[in-house]
Amino acid sequence: MKTETIVLNEERNVTLAAYIQETEGEFGFSKRPAIMVLPGGGYAMCSDREADAVAVAYLKAGYQAFILRYTVRNKGSWPLPLQDYEDAMALIKTKAEEWNVNDSKIAVAGFSAGGHLAACAATIAEHKPNAAVLVYPAILKDIVDMCQPGMPYPHEHVTQETCPCFLVAARDDRTVAIQNTLAMEFALAEKGVAFESHIYSYGGHGFSTAECWINTNSVCPRLPRWVPDSVEWLGEVMGRLTRNGFTEPTAAISMNGDFAPVLSVECTLGHIRKQGDGVRNVLAPMYTGIEAVARERGFAMEGLMAAVGNNTVREIMELCQIPAEIISEIDNQLHGMINELEG
Repeated sequence: MKTETIVLNEERNVTLAAYIQETEGEFGFSKRPAIMVLPGGGYAMCSDREADAVAVAYLKAGYQAFILRYTVRNKGSWPLPLQDYEDAMALIKTKAEEWNVNDSKIAVAGFSAGGHLAACAATIAEHKPNAAVLVYPAILKDIVDMCQPGMPYPHEHVTQETCPCFLVAARDDRTVAIQNTLAMEFALAEKGVAFESHIYSYGGHGFSTAECWINTNSVCPRLPRWVPDSVEWLGEVMGRLTRNGFTEPTAAISMNGDFAPVLSVECTLGHIRKQGDGVRNVLAPMYTGIEAVARERGFAMEGLMAAVGNNTVREIMELCQIPAEIISEIDNQLHGMINELEG
């Protein structure tokens, strides 16, 4: 493994630490996914406990890892931390070939104030990550303003273009109240953005990877599972790294395919029915399955389709026991069709 630290701004002491693992040869693949770690510290510091320990966890999972120590209050104010993120992400993409990074599979992981920065990266940054891991993130006005007045509240900026998010917090967090994570969840759900959330029964604030040597308070024994769970989730939304390279993502980038520029089996039935006759022809196996269910249960065809209109095409085809290979083939055909009624 190679390590180097790049100074992004000497005056503000902004640095990007890079941990670069080998590829090719014994590994059998040329690119790795990457993650940029954004430590917390209330924008007054960048916590060591939320830096190397986190990077190592993702290195073990096969990632190239980067730690951004961004501008803190005594060196400058917002939007400088966001600009630091933009500069760091641009650098990673510029050096993707040298650092063996797949530049379409770069995530961020932010903690507390770093979680606020990660959430801003996911929502308002020019160089958005492909996924964001938000650990006890500062989201709401009271805590964000306490860190530094004048910063955005990320949940107010969630759109269909926000990247998928993985959220982690403890119910008894007395520093960044659980309402912060919940507000972000509700905003993501409202805009149809994919997310997974883990709210643990206890663990307080600042638990980082929740390993025993790093905890400052008692934590739920299940809490350390958030790290491998986040790795599994990242594999779902970006594709898993294997000996033979990356698998295809197994979870849609958006919970609601109705927002995507092209069609897919993640579109709802109600939305897909508004498309042209060509789409209906592609989905003939699904309609045949719905007709069979309607006959078997004595429902009117139109009434049944209205009742399941909010279900996705995939869900309906699975309920109709259409084989997975046919669903995949239909999905591929739909990907070649423009969403004529986007959103």
